[in-house]
Formats: sequence, structure tokens, C-alpha cells
Amino acid sequence: MSRKRVARIMREKGIQGRRRPKFARTTDSNHRLPVADNILGRNFTASKPDKAWVADITYVWTLEGWLYLAVIIDLFSRRVVGWSMADHMRTELVLGALRAALGHPEPSDEGLVFHSDRGSQYAAADYREALRQTGITCSMSRRGNCWDNAVAESFNSTLKTELVHRTIFLTRESAKTTISEWIEVFYNRQRRHSLIGYSTPITYEESFYAEQAQTQAA
Repeated sequence: MSRKRVARIMREKGIQGRRRPKFARTTDSNHRLPVADNILGRNFTASKPDKAWVADITYVWTLEGWLYLAVIIDLFSRRVVGWSMADHMRTELVLGALRAALGHPEPSDEGLVFHSDRGSQYAAADYREALRQTGITCSMSRRGNCWDNAVAESFNSTLKTELVHRTIFLTRESAKTTISEWIEVFYNRQRRHSLIGYSTPITYEESFYAEQAQTQAA
């Protein structure tokens, strides 16, 4: 079938193709703020929860304008442990996600590595101080190397493919509600991951803690 015939049928049926919104840049690494070494080193596995977190910012188009989403993912279970959304990309956005992540059980006594790109939000003094106060070790990707933060990038791609590109958000608030529900109800509790034996992130963590309790009781 030719493109012209497809276009004619679409016109007759009143069908219009959906256009992807313009690209929105979320990483500004052209700054003079301090950056951390890449401690994670593309080791995207962890032996227990709260050993290594990865973080990133992505963007969502709504009819009110851009909505920005900051997420933090635990490498042990691939669970999204914290997220925050706003109509801006200031440091408060990523601080909100960090506060949400720290709201669940405290990080491991052996230390927690927090990995992100070297965007100005993560390199800001307020953010580095927040990590320092909680004893979290900061790690950053090399300049312009998305593979150093592949897990967070993969999550953003999954979110876009499975939800965002299939939905027209009229308002930022409706997008926040829908995305929050997708993360907490579907992604964390229902979506199975091959990396963790086709389990869900929450189930995988619960199994880990149950095994730990049995070992301690034995």
C-alpha cells in the first residue's frame, strides 16, 4: 500500500498521526560545578537493596507544556524507590526524588552509592550536601556517555514506550497522577523483569528479606 493511499484513507476517516514532541534537553554538563568520579563503573548489579541507586531526569509533554520527572532506581531489584515531578528542572526536582527515596528503610550500613549523569542539578552544592549528610557516596557518568547510566536510561525508554507515547496528557496534574500510578502500581508491583527471574521489584525484595529472616532465625 502506498503512502498516498494511506494518507487519503486517513483524511477520509479523520485520522491524524501523532507527532512526537520536540526533544527537550535535560542534562547540562557544561558547568564548573564539582563532578564525582564514576565509582559505579557500569556495575549494574547489587547484592542487596540500598547498595546502589541510579538516577536520571526525563521529560513528558502535556498540553500545558513540559513536565519533568526525576527518578531513582535501586539496582538490586530495579525498583523505583523515589521520584518527583515538576514544571522545571531546578535542583529542587532531584532533591524531591531523593527525599522520597530516603523515606523508605534506611540505606545499608555498608554504604550506598548514588550514580547519576553530571548534570548541573546533581552537581549542585545543595544536592551534594544532601548526599553527604546521609552518608551516600556520589558517582557520576563520564561526559556525554549515556551507557554509564544505562539502567536509568532504559527505565525512561520503557516509560515513554509503554505509557507516555500512548497517552495525551491534557494537564501536568493528570500526567503526574497517571505516571505515579504507573510507577507504583504497575512498574514496581506488576511488571516482571527478566533480570530478576521474571519477578516484580517488590516481590523480589520481599523474597530477599524473607530469606534473610529465615537465615537469622535458624
